[in-house]
Amino acid sequence: MSKINFQEIKNILFKNSIAIESKIDDSTYFSGVNSISNSSKDDITFFSNIKYLDTLKSCKAKACIIKKKFEKYLPETCDPIIVDEPYLTFAYLLELFNKNKKLSNGVISKNVYLHNQIQVSQNVQIDNFSNILENVVIEDGVIIGSNCKIGPNVIIKKNCIINDNVSISDTTINEGCEIKSGARIGGSGFGFDEKTKKKIIHIGNVIIENYSTIGSNTTIDKAVFESTIIGEYSQIDNLVQIAHNVIIGKHAIIAAQVGIAGSTTIGDFVKIGGQAGIAGHLNIGNNVTIAGKSGVTKNIIDNKIVAGFPAKDINSWKREIINLGKMKWY
Repeated sequence: MSKINFQEIKNILFKNSIAIESKIDDSTYFSGVNSISNSSKDDITFFSNIKYLDTLKSCKAKACIIKKKFEKYLPETCDPIIVDEPYLTFAYLLELFNKNKKLSNGVISKNVYLHNQIQVSQNVQIDNFSNILENVVIEDGVIIGSNCKIGPNVIIKKNCIINDNVSISDTTINEGCEIKSGARIGGSGFGFDEKTKKKIIHIGNVIIENYSTIGSNTTIDKAVFESTIIGEYSQIDNLVQIAHNVIIGKHAIIAAQVGIAGSTTIGDFVKIGGQAGIAGHLNIGNNVTIAGKSGVTKNIIDNKIVAGFPAKDINSWKREIINLGKMKWY
């Protein structure tokens, strides 16, 4: 990380519509962003979790991104930077201080296979031993790592990052997405006639909307017909399975080891905890939260929080757990 003065920090926050309150001089410099417990005298830190209140009292950072109601707990040596959303502010500052941001170097390795029926725009980076198959379009600023297989029938739009060992076919990846190492996108889904085990051929595709991230070793199956869809600004963690014809709305947060069976539709702003399982052909509403290790077997309406197996309203689930704890088992 490099030294950055407070005026630059204010500029980036203003650009992203984050209002701040601080008495820090514009010329004051900072060397980096760090945690409360590991920060030093030239760092900025942030506070957003009440569990770390005791640690905050002994913070050694020069300044702290913090809500106004908590500034009284800071030591005198640490200046408050008052914001409404400390964690979001922290994310923008990490981006500002990060000198290792991935940008295309515009070099296509000589050890890459390029099919003669592809379109590759300017400033595209493709690293060693990747294979670009037929009917692939790669737009400006894209980075493709080593040992990737891209195609057939793939569109990768501007400024996407495809990390090492990724395979993608029959997929459109829209602008600003990142696909992490080992992901498998656009393969055939799990489908067959139950009696004869005759395989159902999948002839659809996958669409990943703008600025979404797909985690390492996650699989997204293409649709039987039409499209499997991941909405914009969605964050899919590692080792997630998304089956054929699943539709996930915008701003989804899906933690590791979640499994979503085929033809389920999930609304906007949904959060799914780790190792949850969702059965097929269900409708999950907007703003739903599904607790980790839940098993969802029925539709869920908007704004619900569910837990357990079978998943139910979290307050009902908590009451059942309390009652179970009171039972005598002897």
